[in-house]
Amino acid sequence: MKNRKIVVAASALSLTFAICVHAWSSRQEKSESKAAAAPKPAAEMQRLNFYLGEWDYTETYPKSAFYPGGGKNSGLYTSKLGPGGNSLINGFHSKGPVGDFEGLLLITWDPKENAYKSYVFGNSFPGAIIETGQFEGDALVFRTEMSAGGSTVKLKNVTRLVSPGKLVSEQYFAVKDAPETLFVTVDATKR
Repeated sequence: MKNRKIVVAASALSLTFAICVHAWSSRQEKSESKAAAAPKPAAEMQRLNFYLGEWDYTETYPKSAFYPGGGKNSGLYTSKLGPGGNSLINGFHSKGPVGDFEGLLLITWDPKENAYKSYVFGNSFPGAIIETGQFEGDALVFRTEMSAGGSTVKLKNVTRLVSPGKLVSEQYFAVKDAPETLFVTVDATKR
């Protein structure tokens, strides 16, 4: 009787161990297949793949109240995919008579807003500029509003691929309800 209890207990323990091993193995297979079948980035993010790579660029500042003599800077812009391809991480640095500018630009697709979101960080201002964007024809257009000096400032950035390996980006601003004024034009060539 005692031996029979030991055999039954050992059998039950072996069966429990076998079930646990099988369950663990199945869970590992599902986990590996989930990792292998990770969701693809949104089509909207894939549409931005033209940004990827390294770009030499010039910034042309027209004569304005900000830059009475105008000016031209040059720099390097790098763009790579963020985690899972769900964002773009863009770094930029330019120098010249207009100044030394360094920054980081993050772009992602926000399905709740059905829009692109851009987060711009720079060495010449605190915090981040947060913009919302859409394609308007072949141009990716970001807009935002902010307070500066007691006034509302509206910014608009229009970027388009003008030919393979060539981009043009124009930044406009308007104070209150004044007409938009061109602030800077960026011409970039892929390395």
